Amino acid sequence: MSSSRRPPSRPAPRPAAARSRTARPAVPPAGSGNAQRDVAWERFRQQILAARLRPGQFVSQRELMTLLDMPLAAVREMIPRLEAARLLVTVPKRGLQIAPVDLKLIRNAFQVRSMIEREAVQRFVREVSDEEIDRLEQAHREILARAERDPSDASLDADALQADWGLHDRMVDAMGNEILSEIYRVNSLHVRLIRLDAAEVRPRRTLPAMQEHLAFLAALRSRDEARAVAAIQAHIDNSRQRVVAALLDSA
Repeated sequence: MSSSRRPPSRPAPRPAAARSRTARPAVPPAGSGNAQRDVAWERFRQQILAARLRPGQFVSQRELMTLLDMPLAAVREMIPRLEAARLLVTVPKRGLQIAPVDLKLIRNAFQVRSMIEREAVQRFVREVSDEEIDRLEQAHREILARAERDPSDASLDADALQADWGLHDRMVDAMGNEILSEIYRVNSLHVRLIRLDAAEVRPRRTLPAMQEHLAFLAALRSRDEARAVAAIQAHIDNSRQRVVAALLDSA
């Protein structure tokens, strides 16, 4: 009988838990400065969306480094981009300040939003399918029913915002213009900063926003461009008025 030699065995790889006790989001290698800056930007954006960074709040570079779980070099490279986008300002002797909310910011942010969305509607009304309109209507009606049934539902506000902004982002992205989509995403962060977060004003936002979206979706279903543009403009105008009313109430 011929004998065969078995290849030498390799040591078994260590389990993932042994290599890293704490799972962290992937961060690009230390040398990829631009990639790290982009990751820092995205994590900053998520902090705005989650309302962990508030309008007018002061924050140091070290605090941002901890909050975003990013190296200081990446945070420093991100700051000029935030300043250019007017999401952050450097205040001498005080540090970095998240953009404070005032009437000028509200006017500018909603003006940009109106310009982009009116253009987006004209294309979306021709391209969106009836099946997608069905899905969007169902999602909005479910949120509307929840708001009417129990406005104190802890998850209602987050779900309503997701449905609300999901429709607007989808419509703008459907234009296939990456430059406009990026401008719109940055501007939407300004709008998020001035959103109504107080519990007593959430019904002032959720119920009418869902109703206004349903009116817009009805115009889409009929493929009536003029009616759809008018519906989205009315929604934007009403949203701005709700924000201004809340700002004046708080003042």
